[in-house]
Amino acid sequence: MRIALLSYRSKPHCGGQGVYVRHLSRELARLGHTVEVFSGQPYPELDEGVTLTPVPSLDLYREPDPFRVPRLREFRDLVDVEEFLTMCVGGFPEPRTFSTRVARLLADRVDDFDVVHDNQVLGHGIVDIERKLGLPVVATIHHPITFDRRIDLAQAPTWRKRLSVRRWYGFVRMQAKVARQMRLILTPSQASRRDAARDFGVDPERMRVILLGVDDRFVPPTEPRVAGRIMAMASADAPMKGIATLLEAFAKLRVERDLELVLVTRPVAGGRTEQLIDDLGIADSVRFVHGLSDDELVTLMGSAEVACVPSLYEGFSLPTAELMACATPLVVSRAGAIPEVVGEEGECAVLVEPGDVGELEQALAGLLDDPERRSRLGAAGRQRVLDHFSWHAVARATAEAYAEAIADHQEERRRADR
Repeated sequence: MRIALLSYRSKPHCGGQGVYVRHLSRELARLGHTVEVFSGQPYPELDEGVTLTPVPSLDLYREPDPFRVPRLREFRDLVDVEEFLTMCVGGFPEPRTFSTRVARLLADRVDDFDVVHDNQVLGHGIVDIERKLGLPVVATIHHPITFDRRIDLAQAPTWRKRLSVRRWYGFVRMQAKVARQMRLILTPSQASRRDAARDFGVDPERMRVILLGVDDRFVPPTEPRVAGRIMAMASADAPMKGIATLLEAFAKLRVERDLELVLVTRPVAGGRTEQLIDDLGIADSVRFVHGLSDDELVTLMGSAEVACVPSLYEGFSLPTAELMACATPLVVSRAGAIPEVVGEEGECAVLVEPGDVGELEQALAGLLDDPERRSRLGAAGRQRVLDHFSWHAVARATAEAYAEAIADHQEERRRADR
């Protein structure tokens, strides 16, 4: 098959969408399919045999100058103007504007592809790709962004802040509307399938659950782990990732222990995470790292005595599976799809209630004090990854979904021609 894989932003290492695009495209190519990735900034890292077609935006949220004001010469058309004006009124325009741009690109290349795979863009232009261009579309919903919106609204301290949050998440209504029009939707977990049905109104019969995979480079360490090191992955300085809960629990542990917390993220300068660290007086014990290579990330994951995934919700949580592959013992939230990833209670990780500082503190302390349990959980997590999470299997199941969508599309057209 000839596949167009769409992703409005594809950050390579932090955040699941860029990881998904890279590994799925590579394995589809290894199965003999032709894959071309269409992405906005930040662009993904892709493997040999996969083509990248950039779909540049104004890149208004780039690091280190998010919410930047572009120079006049950067504006190319009215889509750019729409993108900038939406940002100016507090909205997030990228899903909508990317979908418009990529639909225009594909209009000139309809004969080059058999199927289009939308990686949670869910903009109005995605509907046009099937209805106007005649290309069957399969969409992946990692999780409905309604969860991010609810959590951010709940933590907004004032009515002005709540209004700002509602403006930012204005694109969610569009995504729900587009999702209901998709021919076939893939989700990475039963939790995401259930939540997309409930929050987006998608027919469960049109959704298929395909678990995500873990790259073979994630392996147990060959060097001793660093005593007292706790680490966590956070794709954004956002309440949904639960980093505030972890920081508060870490501050309590730090009173009587020699500990280090490593956070794989780049926090917003002067944002809530940095402010909380200062308020708790733990700046000397918390370290941020970002821009890591794959090998550096694997080394870091394998260096921690304990890792924590404190999220308030996850549609799958690739970092959880990757840490398990490194045999790193875990404390995770009993939230969203995380229990699906780690398996039965206590088998591969210690599960705690999301947002509960006291329970998280006790769970971390218990693991730090019990090397035998850490070893047992790490080994069980590693085995679970080997048994269940393979990108090759993801690609095969995804290709089957493509074939199903293509056949359904062809049958629909035959019925329309009668």
